[in-house]
Amino acid sequence: MAFDVIIRGGQVLDGTGAPPYRADVAISGDTIAAVGRLPGAQAATEIDAAGRYVSPGFVDCHAHGDAAVFDPAVQLAALRQGVTTFILGQDGLSFAPGSAATVAYASRYFAAVNGPLGEGPLTVAGLLGGYDRAVALNTAYLLPHGTIRYDVMGPSPSAPTREELAGMLAHVERGLSEGAVGLSSGLEYLPGRYATAEELAALAEPLGGLPYVTHMRAYGERAGVGMAEVVEIARRSGAAVHVSHLHGPADVLLPLVEEALAEDVDLTFDTYPYLRGNTILAMVVLPPEVPGAEPERAMEMLAEADLDAWWSGMEGTWPRLTISHAPGLDWAEGLTMVAAAGRAGVEPAEFCRRLLIETRLEAGCVSARPDEGPAGEESVRRMLRHPSHTGGSDGIYVGGHPHPRGFGAFARFLGQHVRELGDWTWEQAAVHLASHPARRFGLDDRGLLRRGFAADVVVFDPATVADQATYAVPRTPARGVDDVLVSGVPVLTGGELTGATPGRAIRPH
Repeated sequence: MAFDVIIRGGQVLDGTGAPPYRADVAISGDTIAAVGRLPGAQAATEIDAAGRYVSPGFVDCHAHGDAAVFDPAVQLAALRQGVTTFILGQDGLSFAPGSAATVAYASRYFAAVNGPLGEGPLTVAGLLGGYDRAVALNTAYLLPHGTIRYDVMGPSPSAPTREELAGMLAHVERGLSEGAVGLSSGLEYLPGRYATAEELAALAEPLGGLPYVTHMRAYGERAGVGMAEVVEIARRSGAAVHVSHLHGPADVLLPLVEEALAEDVDLTFDTYPYLRGNTILAMVVLPPEVPGAEPERAMEMLAEADLDAWWSGMEGTWPRLTISHAPGLDWAEGLTMVAAAGRAGVEPAEFCRRLLIETRLEAGCVSARPDEGPAGEESVRRMLRHPSHTGGSDGIYVGGHPHPRGFGAFARFLGQHVRELGDWTWEQAAVHLASHPARRFGLDDRGLLRRGFAADVVVFDPATVADQATYAVPRTPARGVDDVLVSGVPVLTGGELTGATPGRAIRPH
């Protein structure tokens, strides 16, 4: 027997939930050719996996690598955690489909999240074509509702006319035909905030088994509002639904998840193993009357309007905000809003106003949650133990001081939540991080180590795998994952990039 690659002597986590077993994994071309004892087999490349686990590549269900995935440092950050596939197009805002004006809007409004990609116009097919075999990991793409709405309606807060809804629906249908794996919404962002459940359900109807993925309208203690809308959209459209970054409080969220499941809603969710968030500063601090979707008007209002009443209600918020991205004010990155204001000699509200104006609303922040501490940690643990959970980092790679989750979430799942805390067994981890998300997003030939499946394979050391990125030093790659193959090609060897770019732009089967 001759193969291209043989991974010998590891403990196989096949993604089915079965306990690990010792076996060799043989690869021919981009496909798994055999799993079992293969003592007489030969291959051009052999990897000694003795003492390590061999797993299907992990699927990051919520990653903001839409532009950053071309950066080798970002590819290294993902692969050092065993992540072989990014699900992009999150939170209803990305680069396709859209005109040049729409691409420019998405690039500017979400600059602190997705970063710039290039100029439009851009189709889903064109975007996927740009990823295919150009990077070291796979990419899959959700149709972003906010981008589609802006392309048809601009920044309008109005309900769509029949013709406008038909225009958005045409975008959805074409995007699905070109390879999108679902539809995403961001209902705390603009212009997605203006959409009703009726509008979203109409656009979700063509999804067929692919998911409607949502950054809900409300989280935390108000998550009941967001989940009620999710259930309504599922009922109206018949679509499967997936809720982004559902963390806690678990006492509020888990009963809502169970209620939805009891009503026969096909629901999954992702959680990352941290308490702090990371987003655009404008979403956190702009008063409702300031139109964040119209930057020029917004900056005029910030410069001229009396917003003291609004700012005064945020005294408790300023200490919880750390500046992650501040183009032109790079010195402030990594400082809290209070510390940056002190260095500038002004009050936090005034510095925040300056930051928004001088960055043209492109600033980003890491935000600490009010429940940070043991109670919050326990909520995250309870959420990720739920069988509907899938792994997502919500990784953001923009700015000098991003959240560490993009560099450590999956390694933290393994090192802390499996090895140290026992929230999952190793075989359960492979389900939550590989096979379950692959099924959810229609990636039917991935997520399992099985003959005939795509050869996305991770070899990791269960004794040493761990995250190393921290809030103080966020861009530190994880450890313990040293060998990764994507489509049968080694992309990480000895913990270092090989330079190969076999990553596929994956379309659903």
